[in-house]
Amino acid sequence: MAEVIIRDVQESDYNDIVDLNASEVQYTNVMDIDRVNYLDSLSTYHKIAVLNGRVVAFLLAMKDHCLYQNDNFNWLFSQYEEFLYIDRIVVGRSFQGHKIGSLLYEDIFHYARAEKIPVITCEINIVPPNEFSLAFHAKHGFREVGTQWIVNGQKQVSMQAAKP
Repeated sequence: MAEVIIRDVQESDYNDIVDLNASEVQYTNVMDIDRVNYLDSLSTYHKIAVLNGRVVAFLLAMKDHCLYQNDNFNWLFSQYEEFLYIDRIVVGRSFQGHKIGSLLYEDIFHYARAEKIPVITCEINIVPPNEFSLAFHAKHGFREVGTQWIVNGQKQVSMQAAKP
């Protein structure tokens, strides 16, 4: 496989991010250009993985005191004074299993250590289950720190944390 380049997101990448997110929307939430722009404005870390000139993955994260209104972010805010919240990581289906998500996680863990952020957090669907994500995050040191029901009781998520 050619070299994967990890770089900061640019506004010109937004359409690719929307398309990539839509291809995996069963594991995340719908996101249009306005939503990407909004989340990008709140993010402290927003990077893409590029392979052969094509956006194949992205990772978006927020720091603890941003003004993000999100049930999962708010739950984590009630538990931790300082944290980095991974709002979403998406790897295109045909690129899964090629360690591209792991490259993004290596990069964000390096970022968190450099910024002296003590914990990285996220949530993973457990109802309906996302077994692949649970295994991926466990491999990267994430452990469950709680659960909660969201979307009017339609989804249950495992709240996860890892030390960078």
